[in-house]
Amino acid sequence: MSDSNVTYLGAGQGRRLRTFRPSNAGPNASLRGMSTLLARARHNARNDAWEVAALDKRVANAIATGIQAKALWGTSDQRKAVDKLWKKWTKYSDADGVLTWFGQQALAWREWDEAGEVFVRLRMRRASDGLPVPLQVQLIEAEQCPATYYGVAANGNAIRAGIEFDRIGRRVAYWMYQAHPGDIHMGEVNPLLLVRVPAEQIRHLYRPLRAGQLRGVPGSASVLVRQYGLDRLQDSVLERQALANLYAGFFETPAADEDPEGPSGGAVADLKTGQDIDGTPVAGLEPGTMQELPPGWKVNFSEPPGAGSDYAEFLRGNLMAIAAVRGVPYEVMTGDLRNVSDRALRLILNEFRRRIEMDQWLYLIPQLCQFVRDGFFDQAVLSGALQVQGYAELRDDVTETMWVPEGWPYSHPVQDVDADIKAIRAGITSRSRRTLAQGEDPEAVIDEIAADNRAADERGLVLDSDPRKVSSAGLTQARPAGTRLPDTTGEEGEDAS
Repeated sequence: MSDSNVTYLGAGQGRRLRTFRPSNAGPNASLRGMSTLLARARHNARNDAWEVAALDKRVANAIATGIQAKALWGTSDQRKAVDKLWKKWTKYSDADGVLTWFGQQALAWREWDEAGEVFVRLRMRRASDGLPVPLQVQLIEAEQCPATYYGVAANGNAIRAGIEFDRIGRRVAYWMYQAHPGDIHMGEVNPLLLVRVPAEQIRHLYRPLRAGQLRGVPGSASVLVRQYGLDRLQDSVLERQALANLYAGFFETPAADEDPEGPSGGAVADLKTGQDIDGTPVAGLEPGTMQELPPGWKVNFSEPPGAGSDYAEFLRGNLMAIAAVRGVPYEVMTGDLRNVSDRALRLILNEFRRRIEMDQWLYLIPQLCQFVRDGFFDQAVLSGALQVQGYAELRDDVTETMWVPEGWPYSHPVQDVDADIKAIRAGITSRSRRTLAQGEDPEAVIDEIAADNRAADERGLVLDSDPRKVSSAGLTQARPAGTRLPDTTGEEGEDAS
């Protein structure tokens, strides 16, 4: 079929596209070879400087000090009781006993970003374990649930990519190794023994790229080869520059009939051993060496090409491609802010933040945070740590949570705050919404402001930052008791006290 017979040029079979024959595999068949892909992604996450930087930047901007949870259901006292219990529990959430809940958020995001997926397991504990709520959270790497495991369970359910489905396609269990198959074990467990874990205990955090896709793909999948090649190129350039820096000086001794003594008093190299009289190899080349040569010998140096005048731009182009795939602006990943104006930088950061917020609200918060929060409420009510009448019927209302990610810092504090004030005064937004955007709880902020005002009033302080008493221009707005406001109605003014 000639290119002129197709509607889309991309479907042509002409000379230029004759070798362009991609696979038409489905969303899960296309994941064949995932073990190799995952191993290479983890290798780069350990050894490639730019991949490490991309992971670090995304974790720092998505999680920072942690995504906070605020109760929405119940009275003020009930919400405070829930928040207090949750805060106490977050210190003991890690089943491995290493991280807090906020540290687990950062680790889960990094695993998800690096491997394309991570499994979260709720581990129920006994009341005798002494936890505020008898629940802990375990993070499980992707390799522990084999993506190559397909079969039929004893109950007749299909097992696909390590996940068991019932007759109507619901996930009912995950088949996992007792321990990571690539780790070191001392015989306490059988790392190759698969166990069935009910789906109620597991949440699979991943980003489906195609409808029906069952497992995640590493975020660096499409640039793995580029990263590998670029890393090898940089190593070669470094080695070439190191060799180019091996400058040395040479004494060229005259022929024997001209000066038999030579500059070293007759000491010449042994041509059999290839060493000078003091044992220095004639072919040795070290920075700062002054080397004597045998009579009549000369040295010709090769002149390898340098890195090239276009090397920096070539490197920049490849790094921009890597940054684009990894969801991090080139300027953020590399710290290279040359020729970037403030306005351009704001646009770049806004795009980056939009991508981070999408990942937070579409994946991390519903798949990880809310899943753990639901388990927390279930165990808190069952253990008696929380008293909620009719919890079974009210569960969706009780577990509803306001999640507050870390706020973005102002790019230009004076301008940005002034813009917030104008937007609030114009009714475009509210103080609560702007407070949430900064990663703070509006109710807590109002309580703190009220407490500060009471403390200042009790001590007779009039602060320049108190808008009740000082205007934005710095003029006092405080009036003595009994002062009468100006009469603007033609009637006697009211007492300002």
